[in-house]
Amino acid sequence: MNMLSDEVKTAYDDFYTHSDTAWRMLGAKFKAKNLLDVCKNIEPKTVLEVGAGDGSILHYLNEWNFGKELYALEIAQSGVELIKKRNLGRLKAAQTFDGYKIPYPDDSFDLIILAHVLEHVEHERILIRELKRVAKYIAIEVPRDYRFGVDNRMKHFLDYGHINMYTPTSLRFLLKSEGLEVIADKVSITQPEVNYFNEFVNKKSPKSFLKKLKIAAEYYIKNNLGNVLGKKKKEQFANAYTVLTKKSDQNLHIF
Repeated sequence: MNMLSDEVKTAYDDFYTHSDTAWRMLGAKFKAKNLLDVCKNIEPKTVLEVGAGDGSILHYLNEWNFGKELYALEIAQSGVELIKKRNLGRLKAAQTFDGYKIPYPDDSFDLIILAHVLEHVEHERILIRELKRVAKYIAIEVPRDYRFGVDNRMKHFLDYGHINMYTPTSLRFLLKSEGLEVIADKVSITQPEVNYFNEFVNKKSPKSFLKKLKIAAEYYIKNNLGNVLGKKKKEQFANAYTVLTKKSDQNLHIF
């Protein structure tokens, strides 16, 4: 049975054909850095990225010599074609999959990466169980979309394909309840460089010193306040949450 709905499959089939490469590469640089930060105490040899998109994150993993062998799975054929065109030296295989069934045996990989994917997944627990089957460690990054009143901005999030909302707390609950142990995590605020690009290139706003100053000030104020006020505030200010997990020895039961 194919768990991926026809509507979702169609939406992503040609998703990367006309993508903005510069925008994706800029975002991927910081996503890759976050992933390496939480993985700094492990040395995975085999790394699989699930939902690898156009290979932007894999580009940086390859460039930064992370993992001896890189593998990619993606639901969109257009994404797989772009990944292959990158000619990454450490990439061993890139292929499409159905969004849930990973075509590799149990314990095939040291690490699976799932970066800005879980918020798009219709049946998140089914995918998490499959990741757990195939890898020793799982690194996940999600946007911190959830805010009060998020239900009043349905179109905004659905236009990006975001059907699940997370906070660091809710993601940890999900992962722990699926038998995963959190061994490292990180909250991050969108870097000014990314917001400059979004404002002045994507939105084509007139370049303004005051606008640039406001973007930088907001970043540094939130970052410093979070450091002073502690973990709860840092998580509230965050735009993304990155976590490294491994299979837990605890045997949790629902009911």
